[in-house]
Amino acid sequence: MPAPYSYDLRQKVINAIELDGIPKTEASQVFHVSRNTINLWLQRKEHTGDFLPKPNRPPGHGHQITDWHKFKAFAQEHGDQTSAQMAQLWDDDISPRTISRALKKIGFTRKKTYGYQERDEQQREEFIAQIEQMEPEGLVYLDEAGMNSQDSDYPYGYCEEGQRFHALKSGKRQGRVSYMAAWCYQQLLQPLHKTQSTV
Repeated sequence: MPAPYSYDLRQKVINAIELDGIPKTEASQVFHVSRNTINLWLQRKEHTGDFLPKPNRPPGHGHQITDWHKFKAFAQEHGDQTSAQMAQLWDDDISPRTISRALKKIGFTRKKTYGYQERDEQQREEFIAQIEQMEPEGLVYLDEAGMNSQDSDYPYGYCEEGQRFHALKSGKRQGRVSYMAAWCYQQLLQPLHKTQSTV
């Protein structure tokens, strides 16, 4: 198991974000720590009042989950985290493998559907109502897929089987390679490849 980040580094990162107002993405680049790790430290501080790492656990001394109502509420709150990150956030000293087995036991599976934090729900509803009135030949379906150069978000989450996990991320990107194509009335339009710089 790799050694945890030092307390001094954790403090510098948290102070830079909370006291100096540095965005988490910038702090991630400056201190060479992933955004997921920074989020984990902030959540740990929120729950425990500090961001100390958990002490190393001797083999064979892991705790078991006994309060399943508590764990299900915990999983619903932290479904956007990895099993290792959940293990760090859980009250008792527990292994990521135990978290994974517990998630399976309560019927949670790994998935994630991203939306953007900047979206306007009222505009979305108005748009859906508008396109429902259109004829099929007047609809154009446009899809885009790509990869952000600095995207360190964990792309999955856990929730009940048969349900979608919805999460939000920032629409502001530092660099992205995108592929786009459109479908209009049973016809595929020419795909487009685009490389974007800082937005």
